[in-house]
Amino acid sequence: MLPLKNTVSFSFNNQTYTWGDVNRWVLFAGPDIVEDEGLVIEAAQELKKITAQNHVPWIFKCSFDKANRTSGKSFRGHGLEKGLAILQKVKDKVGCPVLTDVHETTQVAAVAEVADVIQIPAFLSRQTDLLHAVADTGKVVHIKKGQFLAPWDMKSAVEKLESRGNKKLLLCERGTTFGYNRLINDMTGLVDMRSLGYPVIMDASHSTQLPGASGSASGGRAQMIPVLARAAMAVGVDGVFIETHPNPEAALCDGPSSLPLSEMNELLKTLNAIWSIHQK
Repeated sequence: MLPLKNTVSFSFNNQTYTWGDVNRWVLFAGPDIVEDEGLVIEAAQELKKITAQNHVPWIFKCSFDKANRTSGKSFRGHGLEKGLAILQKVKDKVGCPVLTDVHETTQVAAVAEVADVIQIPAFLSRQTDLLHAVADTGKVVHIKKGQFLAPWDMKSAVEKLESRGNKKLLLCERGTTFGYNRLINDMTGLVDMRSLGYPVIMDASHSTQLPGASGSASGGRAQMIPVLARAAMAVGVDGVFIETHPNPEAALCDGPSSLPLSEMNELLKTLNAIWSIHQK
């Protein structure tokens, strides 16, 4: 894996996070959604400890809202104001940067006040007005590839953000629709997408989803998260995205595709060992 001409970086608390220079890989990790303040802070504190032990740059990932739940009766968060307030407390108390997603242009300004990296959900990766609004914040933008897009189709999303003068872009693979209730990953697509000139992130969690497989909710195969993360790291990526929860069986959202927090330490050790191959 070769360094990119266009690296992406930002600084938080005197630490610089960089993608694309092949010196380090960066982890996005945290619970899928803000369930309650205590849980997300405790999860963030444990992740900070684990990632420090493994010398892995880490950004806390957690959604304040999930606007695309399968069922309208499913828990989707505490709303914009309360959800962002809790994420701000995580930043302040734990001392870590935060990634969260945005669903509407009206949310962008408030999200940009808290988030260090703003995520475009896969279902919204073609929404021009949303892409433009997020690009205009000047923040690092993490764009998830829609399940309906080929890797090279992400060129259009890239051009939309570049047209606003923002080149702090990260492109994310999270699986492609394959028949009913199943996603698959084309590892050669990681190379194709990185050829667009921007760092690539592997979402090893949502790629294991079984959309709608549980009727009113998505299922998942969380046991495949380490498999996909290892495979992507071997191919060559600039970062990995993993949803993790202290007790996935009790998670209010995406538990079936969340890695138990107790398994994160061993996975990071393995990913670091694979990453070291790219340094030789």
